[in-house]
Amino acid sequence: MAIARLTLAPLLLIAAVILSTETSAQPAAPAPGPGGPINLTAILEKGGQFNTFIHLLKIIQVGEQVNIQVNSSSEGMTVFAPTDNAFQNLKAGTLNKLSADEQVKLILYHVSPKLYTLDDLLSVSNPVRTQASGRDNGVYGLNFTGEANQVNVSTGYVETRVSNALRSQRPLAVYVVDMVLLPGEMFGEHKLSPIAPAPKSPTTGVSDDDTKSNSSKKAAAPADKSASGERRVGLGFGFGLVVLCLKFLF
Repeated sequence: MAIARLTLAPLLLIAAVILSTETSAQPAAPAPGPGGPINLTAILEKGGQFNTFIHLLKIIQVGEQVNIQVNSSSEGMTVFAPTDNAFQNLKAGTLNKLSADEQVKLILYHVSPKLYTLDDLLSVSNPVRTQASGRDNGVYGLNFTGEANQVNVSTGYVETRVSNALRSQRPLAVYVVDMVLLPGEMFGEHKLSPIAPAPKSPTTGVSDDDTKSNSSKKAAAPADKSASGERRVGLGFGFGLVVLCLKFLF
């Protein structure tokens, strides 16, 4: 029995060493990943003053598109988020006058398909591409100027300062702007145009103004003819009176 115990002890020791070696040889568990995919809407909601922008992102489904792209893009993305006050300061009816397609373009105009830090925006080559495009797939761009820590953005129609960042880490940067970025390509065409000439009548090819003028002339013509007739009658009566007087004299 003692011999069996002596023989078993080395075997247990060898087994313990083997198990210890196998345990240490196993790969370490992976480190916990990030807190989940980037969500633009959640970032804006945390900012607390972007309810209108969030609403537009949701109803035209641009917010979800940004989330998908930013979580799969190596270039990252940059969003310029107008505050609620920025939307309230728009002229009445500005958004309502836009078609559904134009509203999508307006929101996409606030998104750039590349991540830019504030330092990048100070030295970037203008214009900076956005996600919005117009006729013939022409891309709408933004122009940036500034110095030190102040960056200004211009659309060709409005200009404002790029305020603090809600987020600036890769792959998404979100900056606050105090004005809605109205594309010059869209809103520059909405300025008042000169008064157009009166439309021509489809039947006569004459403008309404010309018709009114001709009507006035025609209305005046009978009066002229009547006056002329009265003058002729007066002259005839006078001439007859003179002839009658001559007969009595001779």
